[in-house]
Amino acid sequence: MIWDSSLDLKNYKTFNLCCDNNSWKFIKLTFYENINNKKIIFPLTPQEHYVLKINNAYFMYKEKFKKFENIENLGGKAWEHAVAIDVLKNTDIKDSSLECFHYQQMIELFIKHLLETRSKFGSYSKTHKLQKLLEELISTTDFKTDKTKYFMALQVITVCAEEYRYNFLIDNKGYKQSVKICDQLVDELLNFEQGDNVNSF
Repeated sequence: MIWDSSLDLKNYKTFNLCCDNNSWKFIKLTFYENINNKKIIFPLTPQEHYVLKINNAYFMYKEKFKKFENIENLGGKAWEHAVAIDVLKNTDIKDSSLECFHYQQMIELFIKHLLETRSKFGSYSKTHKLQKLLEELISTTDFKTDKTKYFMALQVITVCAEEYRYNFLIDNKGYKQSVKICDQLVDELLNFEQGDNVNSF
């Protein structure tokens, strides 16, 4: 649709949507929604940009792991936790500890899926510590990344997830910052699963 520059943007709110072309590359679209719920869509510069929000509903992680939807392996379990994260983001729960638990589980199970399917041993350790699992993945597969970039964030998420049953998340800001960092790792892991990991460190 062609953008109508005569529209008064003061009556609109902005959303971001990204379209999957089956290779984890995305086109960023912006939605302007007015009080009458009318939508005007126009494409911006093509870029890697995941779904942030549309109609106040989050579904970013579900879309990232869509390939594993209802698959009966550890990748499918990671998808289930991804769905849970998106559901929680649509609630009014202020405490992020339960979301953190599912985020930790999503990464843990997906790394274990990669270890099971890509490592030279075809197995994984019993640890729940994300930084340990990342080290294991790097040492037993062809996955390459700058692990120092992620270690602190992975430790924060691991510790927060361990405490979720009985405690509220004290450092919500630290958790959110760690998620922003680890989301980049999630993308790298998904690219590796698809055979697109070409980083060299």
